[in-house]
Amino acid sequence: MSQIDTENTVTGIEAVAAAAWRIRRYALRMGEVQGQGYIGQALGYADVLAAAFSHAMTYRPEEPEWEGRDRFLLSHGHYAIACYAALIEAGIIPEAELETYGFDDSRLPMSGMATYTPGMEISGGSLGQGLTIAVGMALGLKQKRSASWVINSMSDGELDEGAVWEAALSAAHYGLDNLINLVDINRQQADGDSRKILGFEPLEEKWAAFGWYVQRVNGNDLPAVIRAFDNAKQCPENQPRVILCDTLMGKGVPFLETRDKNHFIRVDADEWQKALAVLDANTPTGAHL
Repeated sequence: MSQIDTENTVTGIEAVAAAAWRIRRYALRMGEVQGQGYIGQALGYADVLAAAFSHAMTYRPEEPEWEGRDRFLLSHGHYAIACYAALIEAGIIPEAELETYGFDDSRLPMSGMATYTPGMEISGGSLGQGLTIAVGMALGLKQKRSASWVINSMSDGELDEGAVWEAALSAAHYGLDNLINLVDINRQQADGDSRKILGFEPLEEKWAAFGWYVQRVNGNDLPAVIRAFDNAKQCPENQPRVILCDTLMGKGVPFLETRDKNHFIRVDADEWQKALAVLDANTPTGAHL
């Protein structure tokens, strides 16, 4: 069920798919401004972001700091280009600002910073810190008897960090059933294949052993992602929730999907429009700009 403010309006799958398509387009347009960026992650994670902002979360676009909002924490700050695209889609950031991406004095710096950007809850990028902050936020909201959710978003490379697992233990200890942790498993980090840098499987068993309600889904299967959010919010157990999302970097643009090195992509000048043309050739039902 999608909620914006207190309106109980169900957002259909076609509307969420259209939001994911626009998030991909916004990210590509921002990438074109700089000629490079974390585009592979933005394309691969767009479905998860669309499900979060267009289906699962409660917020007021015109009032980003509304006390009753659900909090979305971007722990992996280098995904900022993806989050900005979602915030534009949500109506929190004006679309015109995407042309300023990465420039001096822009509200859209290349790494996410709460002091600059409306709707950005934390300054991420020191990987492994988001979940620790999320635990504190979720605990504080519980003490306030707030109905708001805390959704932390992180990447599989962050699983290398010990602080993540300390936070996971704490969340279960305090029974933080208002906390959802998203893990983007794209199998890439700066030094290569994240599974080879430090093996992290079997993830379902690990998170379950730490006391979490665990789901693992194809993060590019939009109905599955939506169901996972619904299950997480409806689970009656007094425990935190984690959704493990297997995604394909560059999803939606085949010539980016198959690049060997796509953690930080440098795209030739003529390829940006080619990428947009590929997306536009596969415009979902009901999508519009």
